[in-house]
Amino acid sequence: MLPRVIIAIILGVALGNIFSEGWVRVFVTFNSLFSQFLGFMIPLIIIGLVTPAIAELGSNAGKLLLLTVAIAYGDTVVAGLLGYGTGLWLFPGILAHTAAPAHVDKAQELAPFFTVSIPAMVDVMSALVFSFIVGLGTSYGHLHTLRNIFTEFKYIIEKVIEKGIIPFLPLYIFGIFVNMTYTGEAYRILLVFAQVIVVIFILHVFILLYEFTIAGGFAHRNPLRQLWTMVPAYLTALGTSSSAATIPVTLKSALKNGVREDIAGFVIPLCATIHLSGSMMKITCCALTICMMTNIPHDPGLFLHFILILAIMMVAAPGVPGGAVMAALAPLSSILGFDSNAQALMIALYIAMDSFGTACNVTGDGAIAVLVDKIARR
Repeated sequence: MLPRVIIAIILGVALGNIFSEGWVRVFVTFNSLFSQFLGFMIPLIIIGLVTPAIAELGSNAGKLLLLTVAIAYGDTVVAGLLGYGTGLWLFPGILAHTAAPAHVDKAQELAPFFTVSIPAMVDVMSALVFSFIVGLGTSYGHLHTLRNIFTEFKYIIEKVIEKGIIPFLPLYIFGIFVNMTYTGEAYRILLVFAQVIVVIFILHVFILLYEFTIAGGFAHRNPLRQLWTMVPAYLTALGTSSSAATIPVTLKSALKNGVREDIAGFVIPLCATIHLSGSMMKITCCALTICMMTNIPHDPGLFLHFILILAIMMVAAPGVPGGAVMAALAPLSSILGFDSNAQALMIALYIAMDSFGTACNVTGDGAIAVLVDKIARR
């Protein structure tokens, strides 16, 4: 999987400058269909993996659920505060030496030849709540029949992931990079915000280092070795920009790090939805940059309110490319006062480097899995 992902990225960038519009639209059409299927599967993946994992945890299910949610939410908020504090320190100097760009609209993308709508049977939040209720009820009620049903359902979901998602991920990644290279949207936006993006990338590496340092120290394991084991998940997320699409790879990497299978099957799919440290840091930095450029108020109390609310609202993000920034539009408008122009600039900036935030999110999920597994062993 790992070499295929790397090859897909390289070919996508190389051929995006060569392909005609017709050929690019072929891959855009495939990505549109695959994204619809992925969106349909996301709630089912959560139900199929989280429900039996909770049911199999026994009496510890409730405690581990609260523990995982608390760690994920706390880490997401800390990442946002880190982004805000660093931005207050560095961004004024950066912006003072960089001319303010003209108004930037969301980059136009090529349309697919046709689309097929595949709506999800339930939304993400409904799937999460259903998994919690049924999993906890099955565990505490010792409902063996229901547990067997969801164990078999888990088998179906795992086969769909293995046969219907994993084999097509390299092609999906290739299509994403072909389209981005052909339209030039990434290059245009990245050139405008190059210095800010460098800061965001350094913060993204710093977040991963402190996450695995804490988890590795608590579990008495080498944090750098643990982080290296998560590289396949990082690169897969970098190519797909999707936490959901990366779940199988993240699960495998977590198991290699010594996390027990039942804990990994519980923590990884759950954190794919609720742990968004990289996305939070990136959204906070981008929002602060736009606030400074457009003279929008950005005092600490206001941004703390924004970060605390956004950490909750991003749980409703669909787990597909751009989902986090779409969930952020409401607090950006209601709390920070972003108008339509500021929102368009925010979307353009975020989408251009969406995959780095997602890669940080899913890699950090591995650190949380190690931490929860160690606590559960006590």
